[in-house]
Amino acid sequence: MSRKDKNTLEFLVALVSELAAHLGISQDAAYNYIREYRGLEYYFKHYNILHTLSFEENVEDLLQVCANNGGQLR
Repeated sequence: MSRKDKNTLEFLVALVSELAAHLGISQDAAYNYIREYRGLEYYFKHYNILHTLSFEENVEDLLQVCANNGGQLR
C-alpha cells in the first residue's frame, strides 16, 4: 500500500470516529451511513482538499452531502 493510500485511509478512520462521536452512534453505524448516502464517494473524490480542513468542517460537510442524498441523521 502506498503512503498516500495509507494516509487517506487513516484520515477516513479518524473522520468516521469524529462523525460517530458527533452523532452519538457507533463507528460502524457512522461508516455505514456515509457509505449508503454517498459520503465515501465525496470523501475519496475530494480527499486532497478535505485533509486540509478541520474535523469539525469535514463532519458538517459529510453530513450535508449525506443529507443531500437522502440521509436523515442530523
